[in-house]
Amino acid sequence: MSNPITDKWEEIKTLVESIELDVAKNAAGNNSAGIRARKGLRLLKKEAADLVKLTVAEEKARKAK
Repeated sequence: MSNPITDKWEEIKTLVESIELDVAKNAAGNNSAGIRARKGLRLLKKEAADLVKLTVAEEKARKAK
């Protein structure tokens, strides 16, 4: 049985790895990579917020038992 918190964390780590290449390309002067990197960072922010909500909900559920 997989844990939803660790699943979300793995998803976030994969997202960071995918953004890393575009950030490096943007630093080298590739403007299109910068657009992709910013889009990825916005998605990362959303996914991180989802992880926070998930962990808070799990903690509340544990305390309710």
